[in-house]
Amino acid sequence: MQFRILSHFLVGVTLICGAATAQTPKKTATPQPAGPQPIYRANFIGTMDVQFRKVDADKNGQLTRAEIEQFEKQRAVALAEGRNRALFAQLDTDKNGQVSAVEFAKLIATPPPADATPMLQQDDANKDQQISLIEYRTATLANFDRIDTNKDGTVTPEEMKAGGITPR
Repeated sequence: MQFRILSHFLVGVTLICGAATAQTPKKTATPQPAGPQPIYRANFIGTMDVQFRKVDADKNGQLTRAEIEQFEKQRAVALAEGRNRALFAQLDTDKNGQVSAVEFAKLIATPPPADATPMLQQDDANKDQQISLIEYRTATLANFDRIDTNKDGTVTPEEMKAGGITPR
């Protein structure tokens, strides 16, 4: 959890600092090159402090779990709202502030790309990029046998739970 928060924080600070360093005057009069700019330690510290104060809701100089979680929640909501606004703008092709049935019908969710790699890695015993019925049964039964801890030929809901499977 701390690493995730720290990495989110550093990414945010880096993005903010990157914008701030672009405004930092250079000793030379040469134009700034396009692309990533150096981040100066002083700017990084200043931006880091600003970010810390945003999370520190009660302004006591300490970040509590509740403050961090509230900040993360607010940021997630803001991102979701931004995506919603962008999607609405994309769907509202006639820009009348409403999405008609015709405009909505153009929304087709793109399914994620199919990837056979995990199943082939797990079940294709001879690595010929094909899974025979025997290979499929062997791999699947091995999983069944692993979960059937008392080896009675029946996987009970308790064994499923112990094996990390949620019984239905």
